[in-house]
Amino acid sequence: MSEVRFLRRAEPGVREESVPWVRTRLRTAPGTAFWLALLVALTACLAGAFPRAVDRYEDAGLRRAAEQARPDRTSVEVYAPPPSVMLSPREREDVLRPELLARQYTKVRAEVPRALVLDPEQSTYGVRTTLDLPVPDPWLPRPTGKPAEVTLIAQTGLGAHSSLAGGRLPRADEDVTSAAPELEAAVTVETAKALHIKVGSVLHAPAAGRTLPIRVTGIVTPRDPEGAYWSTRPTLRTPSLVREPAPSVDMHWLGALLIAPEAAPVLLATPGRPERYWQLAPSAGSLRARDTPDLRSALASLEAGPALRKVRLRIDGPVTELTQITGQTEVLTDLDEVLAAYDRFRAGVAPLVAVAAFGTGTVAVVVLLMAGGLTAERRRAEFALLRARGASLRGLTARLFAETAVVAVPAGALGLAAALVAVPGGRLRYAVAAAAAVTAVVCAALPLRTAAAHRVVRVHTGREDISAVRPSRRRTVAELTLLVLAAGAVESLRRRGTSGTSGDLVSLAPVLVGVIAALVLVRLYPLPLRGLARPAARLRGVLAHLSLARAGRTSASAVLPLLALLTALTTAAFGGSVLAGVQDARDRAALLAVGADARVETAAPLPSGLPDRLRGSRGVSDLSAVSVTSDAKPENGAQSLPLVGVDPADYAALSSRTDIGAFAATRLRAGAAGTPVPALAATATARTYGTRPFPVLLPDGSSLTVRITTVLDRTPAVAGSDFLVVNREALSPAMARPTALLLTGQGLDGAALRRAAPEAASVHLKSEERRRFVDSPLQTGAEGVYATAVAAGTGYAVLALLLSLLRTAPERTALLARLRTMGLTRAAGRRLLILESLPQAFLAALGGVLTGWATIRLLSPGVDLTAIALPAAEPAATAAELRTDTLSLAIPATAVLLLAVGMGIGQAWWSGRRGSVQELRAGDAR
Repeated sequence: MSEVRFLRRAEPGVREESVPWVRTRLRTAPGTAFWLALLVALTACLAGAFPRAVDRYEDAGLRRAAEQARPDRTSVEVYAPPPSVMLSPREREDVLRPELLARQYTKVRAEVPRALVLDPEQSTYGVRTTLDLPVPDPWLPRPTGKPAEVTLIAQTGLGAHSSLAGGRLPRADEDVTSAAPELEAAVTVETAKALHIKVGSVLHAPAAGRTLPIRVTGIVTPRDPEGAYWSTRPTLRTPSLVREPAPSVDMHWLGALLIAPEAAPVLLATPGRPERYWQLAPSAGSLRARDTPDLRSALASLEAGPALRKVRLRIDGPVTELTQITGQTEVLTDLDEVLAAYDRFRAGVAPLVAVAAFGTGTVAVVVLLMAGGLTAERRRAEFALLRARGASLRGLTARLFAETAVVAVPAGALGLAAALVAVPGGRLRYAVAAAAAVTAVVCAALPLRTAAAHRVVRVHTGREDISAVRPSRRRTVAELTLLVLAAGAVESLRRRGTSGTSGDLVSLAPVLVGVIAALVLVRLYPLPLRGLARPAARLRGVLAHLSLARAGRTSASAVLPLLALLTALTTAAFGGSVLAGVQDARDRAALLAVGADARVETAAPLPSGLPDRLRGSRGVSDLSAVSVTSDAKPENGAQSLPLVGVDPADYAALSSRTDIGAFAATRLRAGAAGTPVPALAATATARTYGTRPFPVLLPDGSSLTVRITTVLDRTPAVAGSDFLVVNREALSPAMARPTALLLTGQGLDGAALRRAAPEAASVHLKSEERRRFVDSPLQTGAEGVYATAVAAGTGYAVLALLLSLLRTAPERTALLARLRTMGLTRAAGRRLLILESLPQAFLAALGGVLTGWATIRLLSPGVDLTAIALPAAEPAATAAELRTDTLSLAIPATAVLLLAVGMGIGQAWWSGRRGSVQELRAGDAR
């Protein structure tokens, strides 16, 4: 334990005494130690939780992306060509036997790069026909008269991945050959239902010179139908209705017959060209966002690299002329495309989160430095006395470091432990590094501040208020350097946007703008005070003059609290505007998708009484009935586009209310008989047909001649880029009947609308469509982290204001006590403290509003919120831009003013309770 000697040199006969420094300080000021530990623990917890929270939502986003991509895209398929016809029949059969395939499966898995972790439960192998086999059995369904087709699959693990719904699993002898007279097979429940197959049914497939009977011995139910075993090849589980290529209109069923793995050699007798395959399913639980570069490299190696050569060597053997003729083993997967799309998505989200992280981190560091500065200021006389009595600067700073470390290190460890418990998963080393950095800043703040203040031994110091101290040359150079950095960051962001190539300087841009504003405001702060001091001196009473004089004597070190407040307010304004922009973009995208607050539509005309019924539904304020046909053919040509028939007044009101292609109702009023019908058109449609009259052929055989009078970017009834909108009265009675109803209102009841609508109608609500845009944990996680960072930054800003006021609290309390002995009332004392604190608070609030507004205006051209707001939408139609959010600017600034007023009132009340005598004790250091 570090010790300090109170006697520099022992007198003769007097025993030299020393006391433990750290223990004495902790016993003397336990409250200070407790609050410091709490601050360190909370900051270390937030710092340690941040990287783990980012890792957590990024990993969850990657797994969701893989889940949405489905196993048919994420599985890695290794397939070998059919056995060479140059081999003997026996050798060709042996190539397809399960024993050899199992050994090759083990070798293939061994050659998979370590970055690609496989799921052994969902991975499998087998033999399947590459050409579909027609089955002419007349009892099978034939939608257009063409016989059904089947694919024969001998996949291992059928019993482990399914349960029997009827019958038994297929069997085959171990030494079966291609000359086997019959096959046994199983089908899934869905295949059996679609193709009318029962246990005992016999299908007849073509074979070499004969017909191969295939007897269905069992019907199985998949245990995990969405897993890779069943979904890598969806036909394995679910049959499909295949349409013939145009111009044919025929279609036929395609299903899968599951045979025993031992029966694979029989497939050689069919014209299906059987191939061997090894199906490798990646483990979804092992996918981590930070591993995507290694995983993409591993996939590239498997598809066309060293790993592919090794796999080919294991399966095909050395390259020969025969293998070059018959083909070699290939690897196919779309997992690399899924990873690339995810990386693009994450690259659009990460810079926005980094802005909040840098802003909150800056405010937290400033608060930690202010905490050290507060302690150094309170103990200035103590340190000055120690230096005057011979304490070395190195020894003093070492003891202060030990004193702080005894409190900060356990608190930092506790905060780190809380972060690890609160946010499971994620990388440990980043959390430890962040918590260690917080602890190091706290441990170094007090010693470094003391070393700077007491480098020269002195007992008394001159005035250090902001009005008396002139900025040094070094400070001027530092401020100019920060100005250049901030300008470069803002210009970089405006030019390149929030892309991954913009660097950390771009993420620091809002912070640097706040730093420059703080430095500028601190320089300008004395000017308005000096201007107000003279008029205030002429007023009756001393409160205004005294409060301005006290505000002008604020310490020159007030740049730190002002920097914390401005940075927090700027980050809060930026973050609030980001979150508000995300919400607005989703609302707008949902509105564009639906066209109104709700939409009811059918392919056929709606019942005539439906509009009146829906108008009476809860929440419906207005309704517009439209008729939509997608088969209108301009100029009687082959190209078709949507044509919308509307009531001009209702539809114009809807367009204006939703701000989607607003127009004047008079633009659709019909002219004299025989003149072209006026029409609204999309930009692309107007570009194609111009403003000349042209005929439009409708599906019922009628036609009308239209002339485009107004060009719109979009319209509520149609979401596409081509459309025509005409007055419904110009259409034939059949085409004029409404097929869609667009409803507007608040609190629409989707269940009630669906009950009132016909059974065949589809009902879409804007609120339901909006929820669809939040389809990834990467979005929700990034929003949560951003909101938490902004809230934490705001909390640290409040703490910075508290520390700033606490720094001068003893001096103000003593001043208030002295003034009360001269007759100052308690109400006047409250007003004095409030007026004294208002200039700085008002400066911070006004500066925060202006800085936040300027930052958003400067950075908005380079910030695109589309990635975090609308990953599934079309960027060209629903681009999300950063806009200034008034509430995000006003609420934090107002909170700063209210807090300053509240603290002034609270301090006046507290000092009044203690009494003037206690505050003016002789010898008290204030």
